Amino acid sequence: MDLYKIQLAETVIAVLGFLITRNLVNRITDKVGLKFSYHKTRIKIVKKVIAAVFYLVLAGLLLFIWGVDSTELVFFISSLLTVLGIAFFAQWSIISNITSTLIIFFYHQVNIGDQIVILDKDYQIEGKISDIGVFFIVIKVAEDEYVSLPSNVFIQKMVKKVKQ
Repeated sequence: MDLYKIQLAETVIAVLGFLITRNLVNRITDKVGLKFSYHKTRIKIVKKVIAAVFYLVLAGLLLFIWGVDSTELVFFISSLLTVLGIAFFAQWSIISNITSTLIIFFYHQVNIGDQIVILDKDYQIEGKISDIGVFFIVIKVAEDEYVSLPSNVFIQKMVKKVKQ
């Protein structure tokens, strides 16, 4: 059998595996979202972050299948990671906020619409969660007043859920 036919078959298998795995992970994410009554936009954001990781893995796998020279690929990836590492070191809070949002989505017991109190020794924040985005948690503290907290700060604070 010709090499390109083997590579084509491996590509089809990799893409099918990718689609099946992505579909399975999307279903699991939807079930977690329904179980904890998460807002649809919150579920959508988490699915996009997970999909981006899957696409990167698929791209690497396809490059490996089609025989891209490993020394050139390693050189390219190390150069790219060096640039990204410097950029992310300068902006480490971006990665921290994205990771915190994923932790809040899967493990934290607060939802959009919950009345909460953030217990801080200097300043307590009491209000209703109005939005949970990739980088910020928005809390409505009074009529037409909102407080935005970075996700990584929110996850570090003690949060009390108030019964409504």
